[in-house]
Amino acid sequence: MAEDKGNPPVFCEKYCIICKGAREGNAICKSIQNIELKIFGKNGCIWGAARTKYYGVTPDQKLPKKLPKNSKMNK
Repeated sequence: MAEDKGNPPVFCEKYCIICKGAREGNAICKSIQNIELKIFGKNGCIWGAARTKYYGVTPDQKLPKKLPKNSKMNK
């Protein structure tokens, strides 16, 4: 797991067929991911847990969009 916040855990985010597919809306991947989350807990497998620890969102959630610094919404 990612103990320090130096390097982002990329497997769950970019390469895991199940998690990536579920976040993109694939129904089969969502079903498999729900089973995985029930088995391993809310953070999922070790790669999902590393993603949760690094980004602060569970494997079934998309990463939050950050607003640009000069956005009118920030003022």
